[in-house]
Amino acid sequence: MLTRICAGGVVFQDNQVFILKNDKDEWVLPKGAVRSQEIALDVAMERVKREAGIEAQVISPAGETSYEFYSYSRNKPVCNKIDWFIMEAIDNNISVNKEEGFIEGGFFPIEEALEKITYSQDKSIVRLAYRKYIFFRDEETQTTVG
Repeated sequence: MLTRICAGGVVFQDNQVFILKNDKDEWVLPKGAVRSQEIALDVAMERVKREAGIEAQVISPAGETSYEFYSYSRNKPVCNKIDWFIMEAIDNNISVNKEEGFIEGGFFPIEEALEKITYSQDKSIVRLAYRKYIFFRDEETQTTVG
């Protein structure tokens, strides 16, 4: 089995999360493979920018997921291991990259996004990341106000 190391971003803006719809009609999070000599965090930021057109800042690691599938192009099973990072969009600008195979995307309220997201592991990482994001956001608000 081929194992691919990947990285992605769970990008929030207020109480919304960014998701993409790909050409397979799946709602997913921005992510990509980590090549040799690359750092997972850099890949996650680059994929968020390339796939969604979003400038974001990293808040924290979110966790890891993995899944297996059969690759017909490689003619073998593949395991994707993904390191996720919690991010916050710097502004409202998005630009879904249709050349990367995405047909739409945007920021959605958490509950709506969870209904749309295709894969259960992506749903789980969004739930976990949102709890962490709210915690960090509240901590920051308390330290700047107090």
